[in-house]
Formats: sequence, C-alpha cells, structure tokens
Amino acid sequence: MTRPRGRGRPRADDDLPDARDRLLEAARARFASDGFDRASLRAIAADAGVDASLVRHHFGDKNGLLVATMQLPVDPTELLRTVIAAGPDGLGARLVAAFLGAWDVHHEVFSGLIRTTIATSDAAPPALEVLRNVVLGSLIEVLDGPDSELRANLVVSQVLGMALLRYVLRIPPLADAPAEQLVRLYGPVLQALITPGPD
Repeated sequence: MTRPRGRGRPRADDDLPDARDRLLEAARARFASDGFDRASLRAIAADAGVDASLVRHHFGDKNGLLVATMQLPVDPTELLRTVIAAGPDGLGARLVAAFLGAWDVHHEVFSGLIRTTIATSDAAPPALEVLRNVVLGSLIEVLDGPDSELRANLVVSQVLGMALLRYVLRIPPLADAPAEQLVRLYGPVLQALITPGPD
C-alpha cells in the first residue's frame, strides 16, 4: 500500500539524485526564455521532469532557485535576511559591512558579474533579476515612510556604485580602503535613505 505523501513533500520517485541539477538547468532555460516573473515553478518542474514540490524542497522558493542558477559564492538572500533581521536602525552600516565582507573575499567573481551584467544585451540578465527580486524586494519590505520604493532603489544604487568603483574600476583610494573605514564613512549615507529625518 502506498503511503500518502505530506503536503509540500516530494514523491520518493521524484527525489532523484540528479533532480536538483535538472531543476537548475530547466530554470536557467526558462528564466532566459520567459523572464523571471513569467517563469512558473510548475513549468520549470515540468521541463525538468520532476514534481513541482521539489523546487521548494531544494531551493525554498523561486528567488532561491534564481540565486542557485547563478552559482554565487554567497547567497544574497541569506545575507540580507541576517542583516535586515535587526530592523532599520543601524541597517546602513550593517549593509556596507555585510556586502564588503562577502565581496572582498570573492572580488574577482563579483567584478566579473558586474562587468557581464553591464555589457550584456539581455533585457533582464540573471544578476539584474536577483537585484530586483531579492535585494530590492527585501529592502522595500523593511523600509517605512514615504517614497520607500524609491529610497530602496537609491540604497541599492549606492551599494552598486561602491562595488563598481572598488572592484571593477579599481579607483583609489576606494579600491584600497579598509572595510572598517568604509563602514564608518558610508554607513551613515545609506542610513539617511533608510530612516530619513523630517523634512
């Protein structure tokens, strides 16, 4: 007698050793052809020949699947979840510290990612989709007050500008400045966007 599976649990015959790789391959193809927003988890699972519950089993959600397709050395979803968990107070400094802590170690990877994203002719390259759906989405959720979506975009633009000058263009003294100094000087700049004072 076959035991009924619990909700959200993959069928035993679907949890194949290569199911994760098949999902990643199918997701890359779907994201490229349909874009992130239109690519459904059911369609990706069908392309991979597995049950749709395996997406959540292996990756959590569509954002997690997108991040996994890029094979980043650091998961921005987990990074942001940890940084944002303490709330908006002091978030500017925590964002700078977290991103520098992740990027300084893997600067070659992130430099190549930024270069590729800028140079690509794709309407929505994977890095841009991660930026839009993971990074911006997480910030918009934690920012209160007027113009929260615009302020979240400005925070991201500030962080990306720092990354561009530090890792791609290698402009001194920003390229060589200690992370602690950048956190001290740049954290308040982001904080002014995160928790703006009264007009």
